[in-house]
Amino acid sequence: MSPKETGEKLIASNKKARHEYHILDTYEAGMVLTGSEVKSLRMGRASLVDGYVFIERGEAWLDAAYIPEYLNGSWTNHAPRRKRKLLLHRQQIDKLYQKTREGGMTIVPLRLYFLDGRAKVEIALAKGKKEYDKRQTLRERQDTREAERAMRSRNRLGE
Repeated sequence: MSPKETGEKLIASNKKARHEYHILDTYEAGMVLTGSEVKSLRMGRASLVDGYVFIERGEAWLDAAYIPEYLNGSWTNHAPRRKRKLLLHRQQIDKLYQKTREGGMTIVPLRLYFLDGRAKVEIALAKGKKEYDKRQTLRERQDTREAERAMRSRNRLGE
């Protein structure tokens, strides 16, 4: 028997979400998955790029996230882009529902990972960025990268 899995193992992250949205609040949610989905995730294959979260009848759902079919699966295999129920506390679901109803806010998946052997998804309450915000973020990142590069080269010359 193998030892119990511990720690966090990243499966997929949605880097595009941090570029497209201002992240306001993050939540960790469990997911209702089938056996073939878990096996496919254990192989480290998934994508959250097109995924989004919505709330319907008091339940949170992750839709359009891509978990490919399990290669060794039989006729019981899952649909790659099906709706998956998210496991959150009632207060969290109510809060997310209220915030998204206000307008301008959405819920996006950020990361998909295993935590102590259980599949989790990190979701975020987010507000869409304007085009100039995206340019400004890229400019700031480029400036900090150039400053770090200059500091590194200066430290090498000083030694």
